[in-house]
Amino acid sequence: MEHLVSSWYNDRSLPESYILPPEKRPGKLTVPLANNIPVIDLGGHDQTDIIQQIFEASQEFGFFQVINHGVPSNLMDEAMSIFKEFHALSGKDKAIESSKDPNKSCFIYTSSANYATEKFHLWRDALIHHCNPLEKYIQFWPEQPPRYREVVGPYAAEVRKLGFRILEFISQGLGISLGRLVGNQILVVNHYPPCPDPSLTLGLGKHMDPVFINILLQSDVYGLQVFKDEEWIVVEPIPNAFVVNIGYPLQDSL
Repeated sequence: MEHLVSSWYNDRSLPESYILPPEKRPGKLTVPLANNIPVIDLGGHDQTDIIQQIFEASQEFGFFQVINHGVPSNLMDEAMSIFKEFHALSGKDKAIESSKDPNKSCFIYTSSANYATEKFHLWRDALIHHCNPLEKYIQFWPEQPPRYREVVGPYAAEVRKLGFRILEFISQGLGISLGRLVGNQILVVNHYPPCPDPSLTLGLGKHMDPVFINILLQSDVYGLQVFKDEEWIVVEPIPNAFVVNIGYPLQDSL
């Protein structure tokens, strides 16, 4: 594994391998705030209205945020805190031990899983691991910080429930069986250390998610951007909300 960005970024200029070609650079650093991305209240009692809101948001943006979603706010805060602790430790080369994981269901990497072959690198470290069935995979999760499994296990279970709720709304709207939309649950924890020159590189390049839905817990940093009407706009972090991204396998159906 290459050394994580977190372990060496301090007091260094941007390495050449992280400087993207001009056409792939972020360009202007001041991006307009998207103040009209739908925020859907899942605590409402009118299921038909919730389904309609999801469909309209998915068709117009491919994104929406959800509130009153059922995941306890204290669990969200604990998970965010433990993720930050993990990356602080990994930046000190105290990363996970994956030699006992025969299927490599849990690993940490810098830039992307294709670091060895990619021409340019992304300014990020990422932890990825499978979450379901929990009893099969939790034994391979990080042992540090000590409460990682204790916190992330319940968090992953609650997010899975939320994912099923959203997929159930979508399946009802499409008139198809929920079973056709159910897949594996994978958790990715991205970390973007302070960058010496953010005009030359990216934490994560433009992409479409290859999953049915992606449920994102944002930090308080205004970093997530979506492309709409030929421009990039920033998704405002809302306390105790999740961002839901409709992946391309579903986009043609909505």
